[in-house]
Amino acid sequence: MKKLSSILLVDDDETTNFVNQMLLEDMAVAQQVLVANNGKEALDLIRLQSDDVYLPELILLDINMPVMDGFEFLEAYEALALKHSVAIFVLTTSTNPGDIARLKETSINGFLNKPLTEEKVLHLLKQHGF
Repeated sequence: MKKLSSILLVDDDETTNFVNQMLLEDMAVAQQVLVANNGKEALDLIRLQSDDVYLPELILLDINMPVMDGFEFLEAYEALALKHSVAIFVLTTSTNPGDIARLKETSINGFLNKPLTEEKVLHLLKQHGF
C-alpha cells in the first residue's frame, strides 16, 4: 500500500478530529493529515494547497457542520474543478434517510459510519487502490 501525500479530515467535533488524526498518523498512511472544522475551512485549506504536493488525495467529510456543511462543501469543491484525483468519503453518524438519499446523488466515493477504525481505513484504502 502506498503512502498518501495528504488526508483531509473535515468535522466540527474537535475530539473526533483529534482521535481520527492520531489514528491516521499512527497508521502512517499519509505524509500529512490536515484538519478542518467545517467545509469553508476545508475549501480554504485546499485552495492554499492547490499548487502543493500535499493536495489531499483522500477527504473524510462530516455532513452536519456549522458555517458550511458537507453538502455545501461538495457543491463548492466540484466548482473548483481541480485536475487531480481525490477520493471523498463521508464519515458520519447520520442515519437520516434524507441524508443518505442526497449523498447517493453526489460524486462521493462512499460513506462510512463513525467511529473511524484502523479496519475501516485499511478497507477503504485497499478498496480504492491506494
